[in-house]
Amino acid sequence: MLEKLRRIVQKVNAAKDLRSALDIIVHRVRETLEAQVCSVYLLDTDINSHVLMASEGLNEEAVGHVSLAVGEGLVGLVAKHAEPINLQDASLHPSYHYLKETGEENFHAFLGVPIIHHRSVLGVLVVQHDEKRRFDESEEAFLITLSAQLAGVIAHAEATGAIEGISPSGQKTSDTVFPGVSASSGVAIGHAVVLFPLADLNQIPNRPALDTEKEIKYFNNSLNSVRKDMRELHGKLAGRVAEGERQLFDVYLRMLDDDALGNEVVERIKQGDWAQGALAYVAREHVRNFEMMEDEYLSERAVDIKDLCSRVLFYLQEKEVVTTEYSNNTILVSEELTPAMLGEVPKDKLKGLVSIKGSGNSHVAILARTMGIPTIMGVVDLPYNNLDGREIIVDGYKGEVISNPSDQLRKRYLSTIKEQDQMIAGLEELKDLPCITADDHRVNLWVNTGLMSEAMHSLDQGAEGIGLFRTEEPFLLRERFPSEQEQSDIYRRQLKAFAPKVVTMRTLDVGGDKALPYFPIEEANPFLGWRGIRVTLDHPEIFMAQIRAMLRASIGLENLQIMLPMVSNVNEVNSAMRLIKKAHHELILEELEVNFPPIGIMIELPAAVYQTRTLAKLVDFISVGSNDLTQYLLAVDRNNPRVADLYSAFHPAVLNALYHVVSEAQKENKPVSICGEMAGDPGAAVLLMAMGFDILSVNAATLLKVKSVIRSVSLEAAQDLLEQVMQMDDAQTIRSAVDMTLYNAGVDRLLRSSRTN
Repeated sequence: MLEKLRRIVQKVNAAKDLRSALDIIVHRVRETLEAQVCSVYLLDTDINSHVLMASEGLNEEAVGHVSLAVGEGLVGLVAKHAEPINLQDASLHPSYHYLKETGEENFHAFLGVPIIHHRSVLGVLVVQHDEKRRFDESEEAFLITLSAQLAGVIAHAEATGAIEGISPSGQKTSDTVFPGVSASSGVAIGHAVVLFPLADLNQIPNRPALDTEKEIKYFNNSLNSVRKDMRELHGKLAGRVAEGERQLFDVYLRMLDDDALGNEVVERIKQGDWAQGALAYVAREHVRNFEMMEDEYLSERAVDIKDLCSRVLFYLQEKEVVTTEYSNNTILVSEELTPAMLGEVPKDKLKGLVSIKGSGNSHVAILARTMGIPTIMGVVDLPYNNLDGREIIVDGYKGEVISNPSDQLRKRYLSTIKEQDQMIAGLEELKDLPCITADDHRVNLWVNTGLMSEAMHSLDQGAEGIGLFRTEEPFLLRERFPSEQEQSDIYRRQLKAFAPKVVTMRTLDVGGDKALPYFPIEEANPFLGWRGIRVTLDHPEIFMAQIRAMLRASIGLENLQIMLPMVSNVNEVNSAMRLIKKAHHELILEELEVNFPPIGIMIELPAAVYQTRTLAKLVDFISVGSNDLTQYLLAVDRNNPRVADLYSAFHPAVLNALYHVVSEAQKENKPVSICGEMAGDPGAAVLLMAMGFDILSVNAATLLKVKSVIRSVSLEAAQDLLEQVMQMDDAQTIRSAVDMTLYNAGVDRLLRSSRTN
C-alpha cells in the first residue's frame, strides 16, 4: 500500500495542471481501493460551494457543473467538521443530499475525507461502492494519508489558477491574497519581474580536472568578472543608499578573497576537482553551515553565498548574458532575492520586492528598509513562475501579495500610498525631538545593529544608544577566529561613531545552530544545544580575547556595556564575571587605563525569566531578547510558515513573562531594556513603556514610528491599557484593544504600520 501511495503522489506531482492532477487522483484511488466511484469536490470561495471537479464512476457530464453549497450534504458535513465520514448506507444519513445529475443513486457505501492545507479545508475526497458496507480501517487510513500528501499539490495548483484569475470551477476571480512576512513596510502597485539564479549550483556533476592549472585560471577569470560586476552594482546604488549599505558588496567580494571561499575552491581544484565542481562543493558546505544557524541575521548569509557563487558559476559556464526588461513600476520577484538583484534595477523603476524564501534579516531586507521599498519575504505558497508581467500589489503592512487586483482594490491602495507618503514626511520632523509622553514621561529609544552601516543610519534617525550590537560579523567574514587586535579595531569604530552614547555589545553568540564555517558543530537538537554563553564558557580563550578587545576599544570613550546571551543559570553569570574581571586585571597590568564597564545579561529563556531577581543581583542591567523568548515560550519558529501564525508577542503568556521580568528587576533597582522586534511595534511599545521598561531598543526603520506613538499618548493612558490587557486571554483581543488606544490617541495612521515589524 505504501508503494502505491508513493506512485500516486509522484504521478500527481508531475501533472501539468489542476484538472490533470485531479483526474490522476480519482483514477488511481478508485483502482487501488477497488471502489466503484472516486470523486473530488473542491471549495470555490467565489460561489461558496463545493464543486465536483473530477470523478470516475459518476456521470462525466456532472463534472464541473454540479455543486453543493457550503455545509450541504455529506460532502459539506465532512468539510464542516474537517474529519472523515464512513457510512455503510449513505442514503440513511440525515445529511444525505441526492444529486440527480451525478447518477449516484445506486451507491450506498460512502467514505469522505477532508483535503486540508494550512488548516483550511480545500475540498473533500470521496469513494463510494454499491455494496452496503463500511470501508475498513486500512482503506480509511490510506485515503486520509493520501489526502494529506496531496493537499499541498492541490493548493499549489489552485494558487496557479488564482494568478491566472480563475477559480477551481473556472469562474473569473480577483483580489487573490498570498500571505508572507513583512520585511519592509509600505504599499506598492506594479508589474512582477521574476528573476532566477544565473546558474544552478545543485546541477554540477563530479568530474576530475584534466588540467589543474587551466581550471584555476578559469576560476580566477570568473572571479574577476564577478568582481567587475559587483563594482558596477556598487556604483549603481550610489545616491540610493548610504555608503555603508553599499559596502555589502564589499562583503560579497571579501567572501571570495584568497583567505576566504576563493582559497578553498583553489585548494579543492589542486586536489583534482574541476573548477565548477570545486566551486559547487565549497558553496554547498558553507550554505549548509549558515542555514543551520538559528539566528536569522546569520542564517540569511547563506543566500548571499549562493547568489555570489552562482554568479561565478555563470561565468565558468560561459553563458550569454540575458538583458532583463524592467517596467516603470517593477515589483522584483525571486525565489531568493539578493542585494545584487536589487542593484540591477534602475532606481526610478523599483517599487517593491517579493521573495519566496528568506526573512527580514537578509541583506536584501536590510537594504529594502534603508531604501524604503515595500518588501514581503517567505511567500511560500506563491507560484512565482506564473507571475512574470502580471500586475500585483505588495502590502508591506499586512505582509501580503495580491494578484489580479480589482479596480476597487487598486483605487483603495493608491489612496494608501498617498497617505503613507504624507506620514513619512511627518515622521521626519521628529528626528531631533525627545521621546517623551504627553504627560512628560521620558522613554529611551536605542537601536539594534550588526553592521557599521546600520549604526550610521541609526544616528541619522535620532537613536540615543545601541541596545544590541551583534559581534558575530567579524567572526563570519573570516576563515579563522579574528585576532584580538582585529576585533578591537572593529569595536573601536562602532564605539567611536556613537560616543558618548552607550553601545551594548553582546558577546559572541554562536555554536550548535549557529556554527562558524571553521568551527562546525552538529547536534540532533541545536535549538536546545551548545550555543551562546555555553560555548564561550567552554572556550575561555575565545571569550577572553573578545572581552579584552572590547575593553581596549573602549579606552578614552567609556561608552561600552557588555551583555551575555542565552543565560540560563547563576553559575554561568558567575563564571563569565570571573573571566571578565580577569581580562580587565590583565589589561591593568599591561598599564592600560581601562575602566570596568557595566555588565548585563539577556533574558531569552523561560528559565531566566523565573530567576530574574536572583540574576539581577549579579549584574548591572537586564535586557530582554523578545524574539527568542517568545519562540521558546510558545514553541514556535516564526520563520516556519506552517506555524508562523502562532507566533505573537501579544500572547498573554509572553506579556505576563515580560511584566514579571520588569517587576523583579525593579526590586533590585536594575534598569531593564528590551531589544527584540516587539519593541519596534508601535502598539507593543506602548505596553512595554507601561510595564516599566527603561529602554526600548528597536531597528532603525521603526524608530520614528515608535517615537511618534509614545509622544502621542500619556503614561497614565498606557498604564490603564496595560491593566486591561493583562486581564485578557487572547492575543487578537489584546491586539484590538491596543489598536483602539492608538486610534483614540489620534495616531491611527500608524495602525497599519503596527503590523509591520
